[in-house]
Amino acid sequence: MITPPFGRLLTAMVTPFNNDLSIDWDGVEKLAAHLIASGHDGIVVNGTTGEAPTTSDEEKVEIIKRVKAVVGKDKYVVAGAGNNETSHSVEQAKMAAAAGADGLLVVTPYYNKPPQAGIAAHFTAMAEATDLGVMLYDIPGRTGAQIEPDTIVKLAEHPKIVALKDAKGDVASTSWVIKRSAIPVYSGDDILNLPLLSVGAVGFVSVCGHTVGKQLREMLDAWFGGNPSRATELHQQLLPVYTGTFRTQGAILTKAALTLLGLPGGVVRLPLVNATSAQIEQLREDLRQGGVVLK
Repeated sequence: MITPPFGRLLTAMVTPFNNDLSIDWDGVEKLAAHLIASGHDGIVVNGTTGEAPTTSDEEKVEIIKRVKAVVGKDKYVVAGAGNNETSHSVEQAKMAAAAGADGLLVVTPYYNKPPQAGIAAHFTAMAEATDLGVMLYDIPGRTGAQIEPDTIVKLAEHPKIVALKDAKGDVASTSWVIKRSAIPVYSGDDILNLPLLSVGAVGFVSVCGHTVGKQLREMLDAWFGGNPSRATELHQQLLPVYTGTFRTQGAILTKAALTLLGLPGGVVRLPLVNATSAQIEQLREDLRQGGVVLK
């Protein structure tokens, strides 16, 4: 069995914003506490769901500090530290390490569409920037460039590259990556959580963990506890939540869902836009069908 370096259940946390678009710092702390209370082993901050493209370096550092202070030394804070320019990414990695992060989530450089040699060099530079373990993040639908299997297998040989967040949507390809490299893989696409476990993934970096963290914890415990039928039952129960959360961009509807739950989500920063009334009503029904009890 492949050992998970950051536990099994993590959620990519939203960044709560006030109506004036400043960060709701009390909300950051409250939301971090909510995630830990629902069974998480750690929290990913400053990722796509955290609207990292719209937050400053200074805000990112403070988010890490606040969340780490809440979760304590026994839980993981993995910080997004990658963008499409390597030297700035390296600086972000160093700032994240100094702020107390336990690991780095590093996305494939986006928009540039670098060749595989450039992708490999970028990840290697990030791995060598700090003493923290790096989780590669493969999400070609957002970045425009995949990390090809041969590249992942080679990068997995680096002692600081310790995991892969897989949002490629290609379970067959990921199966071969796991077989060839034994890299710990975390599902980065909630609807594929169970399918990826079935081919050797170690856990989840979820978005839906904001609303159904306890159920995801139970799914993981059932799967690794030898009860796949219960894990399948939970997978099927949660399908409406998985689908409903991503009817539009995930941070938008996650924040709307948190508001429905009486938790801090707040507004989004442009270029995202807040959920419409119709979207919120559809989300309410999706959550209800998935067994989420709303206030």
